[in-house]
Amino acid sequence: MDTRKRLTISFFALVLVIGYYSMGAAPVKSDDAYSYHGDTEWHTNVTEAKKIAAEQDKPVLVYYWTTWCTYCKDYNEKVYSSQAVQNRLDEFVLLAVNLDSDQEAAVRIQNRYDADYPPQHVVITPDGQQVSKLPGYAPKDDFMTYLQRSQQRYQQ
Repeated sequence: MDTRKRLTISFFALVLVIGYYSMGAAPVKSDDAYSYHGDTEWHTNVTEAKKIAAEQDKPVLVYYWTTWCTYCKDYNEKVYSSQAVQNRLDEFVLLAVNLDSDQEAAVRIQNRYDADYPPQHVVITPDGQQVSKLPGYAPKDDFMTYLQRSQQRYQQ
């Protein structure tokens, strides 16, 4: 086997190894009704989250994530773990949508708000109207500003 073939095979083997280990980059605990990001409890049922939001007159913060997303891991470790962020999140009904899910409701809400990569946040009204969108990762202070502005827009 010549050197070029060996290098090609080695390269693809390395890519597979990196891919395999990155799948667990953002470990998330979950059960049937909730996912836990940064020790914050997020609903996973779209209908239930909207119902609670309507009852409490709160906007819904939809968080699109995946287990392989390194920025999602950063959100868990650097943003959601902040007490100030958690206090601000109390003003929203939290809904986590795994973009790798094939559940019909998850796919519908993903398509409706054009969420095709993680992480993304979309604030919606209880009846589903988009208030604001934050694509990509935002450091803690920027995320706090986004939440504050979204809350103000919702209340208008």
